[in-house]
This record gives sequence, structure tokens and C-alpha cells, in this order.
Amino acid sequence: MDSELLSAILESGKSLYPRETVLLLRGKKEKDVIRVNDLLIPPLVSHGRHSAYTPLHMLPMDFSVVGSLHSHPSGDLTPSSTDLNHFFGKILMIIGFPFRDARNVAIYDRGAKKLELEVV
Repeated sequence: MDSELLSAILESGKSLYPRETVLLLRGKKEKDVIRVNDLLIPPLVSHGRHSAYTPLHMLPMDFSVVGSLHSHPSGDLTPSSTDLNHFFGKILMIIGFPFRDARNVAIYDRGAKKLELEVV
């Protein structure tokens, strides 16, 4: 992903802190690389202090969505069992307090394996 998109993602976490944010990640998968190039705000999101929720049946039928993103205001970038049970797409991105840079970002696959983030 490019640095401007990462900045927008981190800003979404800052702007709702201490509540959680949820976004959908748009992009393309080419072989073993997923390129994220855009964000979508899912409909009817509720932003709480310990969770964020959007009704799954309201998500768009958009095949360019490669994953989801949410924040952990605590700063812990580890996915919870709830995070993994509500996995949407190919990747899960978690951003955490203080929402400054790529050190406050973690990306996981469906098996909870941590993936590398490359910012260009």
C-alpha cells in the first residue's frame, strides 16, 4: 500500500479513539501479493470502546474487497478469537494506539499468520 493510504488508515483510528473503527480494504491479489489501494466505509457501523460492528448481510457485493481493518485502542495488535471468527476477505489489518506509523499496524491471514506490510 502507499504511504498516503496508510496515513488515512491511521487517521481513522485517531479520529475515533478511544472507540474502534472498521473499514473495508479494496485491492487486488496477484500471486502471493495483496495490494491494497482503497478503503470503503461499511454501512451501519457501530463504534464502541471495546468493539466495532457492522451487519455482515449489509456488506457490499464488491469483489475488489480484499479484507477488513479495525482498530484496537489498547494498542495490542494481536487478533482476538472474535476478530478471527468475523474474518472478511483474505486479510485482516489491525491498527493500534498511538496510530503513528507502520509500527502500529499488523496484518494477518485467515490462519492468524502475521503477514508483512510493505509501504511504498
